[in-house]
Amino acid sequence: MAAAEKYFYAIGRRKTSSVTVRLFNIEGKSKFNDKDFDKLYTSEVHQKKALVPFVQAGLDPKEYMFTAKAVGGGKNSQLEALMLGISRAIIKQLPEKKGDLKKAGLLTRDPRMVERKKAGLRKARKAEQYSKR
Repeated sequence: MAAAEKYFYAIGRRKTSSVTVRLFNIEGKSKFNDKDFDKLYTSEVHQKKALVPFVQAGLDPKEYMFTAKAVGGGKNSQLEALMLGISRAIIKQLPEKKGDLKKAGLLTRDPRMVERKKAGLRKARKAEQYSKR
């Protein structure tokens, strides 16, 4: 990949994961944290999930490649952040695809986060067991 290749940059977030995506309009191996995406996410379900934005936008995933850097969170959270990042990058390249991606719910940043632990409790809401005597 030449250094002068044109790419579209976007950020996707989910829970505590943050993924920066560079979407290239060329064929090639997609990278995730400097590793081959196919080797990192070996499950076919995960691989298809990452390509959902391309399918919903009516694009051929084989004509595109991406490089992504993830920070924080777990594997699934990073994958969902990647989906949002790819969707946003597609819109930067092809603004007319925004309606298709929005209809599929791929442009909404999932706001659900882990609730913080409160003082005097074991977890966010779990209290000590009540003892009558």
